Amino acid sequence: MNHWYVYIITNKSHGVLYIGVTNHIDERVKEHKLKVYPKSFTAKYNCDKLIYFETFNQADNASLREKQFKKWKRDWKIKLIEDMNPSWSDLSINWNLNFNKLR
Repeated sequence: MNHWYVYIITNKSHGVLYIGVTNHIDERVKEHKLKVYPKSFTAKYNCDKLIYFETFNQADNASLREKQFKKWKRDWKIKLIEDMNPSWSDLSINWNLNFNKLR
């Protein structure tokens, strides 16, 4: 079964927030870290720290949740992040990401 993810990345604690959806979170996080799309919002603002994510079984549910997040006030997003990740740690830091695959 393929999973879908809604995720939030940032450039620093309490910094710029970017919300996205993907079905390959490890590959998508690598793309953000390597700035594969140099003109993108995340590359421009150096958003490369995964600070929050949710998993879904269906793409429709993930897409709806992403849209919901994007309508929320910033304070609500920060509370959501801090409930799961109070230190704003990069949740992907210990993932075995193969950066050579995208280069």
